[in-house]
Amino acid sequence: MQIRLHNTLTRRVEPVVPTHAGEIRMYTCGPTVYRPVHVGNLRSYLLADWLRRTFELFGNRVISVKNITDVGHMRQDAVDRGEDKVIAAALAEGKTPMQIAEFYEAAFREDERRLGILPATVYPRATAHVGEMIALVERLLARGLAYVVEGTVYYAVRQFAEYGRLSGNVGEALRQGVRSEVDPNKRNAADFALWKRAEAGRSALVWDSPWGSGFPGWHIECSAMSTKYLGERFDVHTGGVDNIFPHHEDEIAQSEGALGHGVVGTWVHGQHLLADGVKMAKSARNTLEVHEIEALGLDPLAFRYQCLLTHYRARLHFSVAALRQAAEGLDHLRQRVRVLAQLSDHATAPPRLPERVRAAFGSVALDRWNELLRERLADDLDLPGALALVHACITDADIPPSVRLQFIHDADVVLGLDLDAVARERADAPPVALAAVAGHELARATRDYGAADRLRAKFDGLRVDDRASGALVARADRRLGPRSRRTIASAGELRDQRAKRAVRSWSVCVLAREWPDDVARCLGSVLRFIPADGEVLVLDQGSSEAAKRRLDELAAREPRVLVHHADRDLGEGAGRSALLRVARGRSVLELDPSVEITGPLFAV
Repeated sequence: MQIRLHNTLTRRVEPVVPTHAGEIRMYTCGPTVYRPVHVGNLRSYLLADWLRRTFELFGNRVISVKNITDVGHMRQDAVDRGEDKVIAAALAEGKTPMQIAEFYEAAFREDERRLGILPATVYPRATAHVGEMIALVERLLARGLAYVVEGTVYYAVRQFAEYGRLSGNVGEALRQGVRSEVDPNKRNAADFALWKRAEAGRSALVWDSPWGSGFPGWHIECSAMSTKYLGERFDVHTGGVDNIFPHHEDEIAQSEGALGHGVVGTWVHGQHLLADGVKMAKSARNTLEVHEIEALGLDPLAFRYQCLLTHYRARLHFSVAALRQAAEGLDHLRQRVRVLAQLSDHATAPPRLPERVRAAFGSVALDRWNELLRERLADDLDLPGALALVHACITDADIPPSVRLQFIHDADVVLGLDLDAVARERADAPPVALAAVAGHELARATRDYGAADRLRAKFDGLRVDDRASGALVARADRRLGPRSRRTIASAGELRDQRAKRAVRSWSVCVLAREWPDDVARCLGSVLRFIPADGEVLVLDQGSSEAAKRRLDELAAREPRVLVHHADRDLGEGAGRSALLRVARGRSVLELDPSVEITGPLFAV
């Protein structure tokens, strides 16, 4: 069975044919390390991880390369202006560019670990491969595909006949795709910098070259590093759809232009993650980072589970509410795995079965389920279908629990939800805690419920659910806790009061985001002067947990205050709309939290 993937270059789902039998060489465009990545970025890295795991399941050795861009120009227009985001971040934080890059690279790799993403074979840094980039630029110059103007080297797009094949940006589409701010030294607006002359006074992230002191363009980095570690021909190149143009289009022009032949066999691109209908991005102020998922009391693997529910070529509509639903789905799946582990004769051992046990207990059924799994994965990485198989197999009463547990193990090799560890939770628990669980079960059996409850204090990090079949043991940190507060993702989730008769004299609307002392001072001044039949409506837009608690405590002791919590900053306009939607006063006052009322404003 061959793995078939949608190749962006050919616009067809087609078999992946390895350049070297039994080996897949795969390149993934990694992060520019000047700030934390968000879950929108991480969806692309999850795609690469699932591809790698699938290739390995099918018996291939995978060489995975994921670059680290520590020379931080992210867009061509930024390169044209000599901007470098790593340098800008270093200046802002009072650190060196190397310190900034090392810090955010470590943070990125930790985020990947929390999401269950396997480490790449190599993480090459751009700054360690400037020599290879210069050599590649020299080859392009020698082949007549580049030109030099005042120390800057440009790629001559018109000299590469295949330009636009990946993105479809040719002719008028190419002109529209190029940013309007054009470098006057270019012969053609679509040309792009391979090497940029350093601006006066730049001392960091600058190198000597045959064309003078300067730094590499954004696109040349990936061409140089991918071909160094994977060879002149490799199998798969992954990224997000926003990389297709110009980055991957320019990579093709550079790599194929320098080498004289095709380089990448299959281009695989994942769709955007959307929040509020637009792509998640720092500029849109709609991002969520891994540590913020944990601050919500959720396991980061809930985001991995959420991504499994949508095909990689479909847009994923993200909200914290949807993430919570995914967390509930993952929690339910884990509980089912624990039940199977407890029912299985092999609950105290790793779930892989000896061959003789396979033969005795449903090897035919197990092979059937695994064949279905491989079919789903081979069909353009149908991960939602693969996850559905796991849920279906769990409830297949025709095969023993141990065989179902084995299939879950086999499937999770690709899904990466760490279900093996869930199945081992009881076996891996400390003996003292297990003894307390056994005593708890015995006390319940003899109806000594007081003793049973007292023994819960000795469970030592375990959560125990009492069932007719026996106590179900779980690690407490792998169970989903109760929701502490309701949050909204948009104004539309609040009940619209605008068409109803006003029942309050005043509605004071305040948008809060951090600055808890200012917010408390503002609200305190409002409460001193607002009439008894007035109301104070607060929309918290992504404050820290401590600031949220202060608002909740105020609302608990002051009936005139009603606090709504948003998943994140909805923006000033959307936030105001949300509060106006629920306001019940005859008069409405929108108040900035920096304002302190000092007189009888509401007496008018």
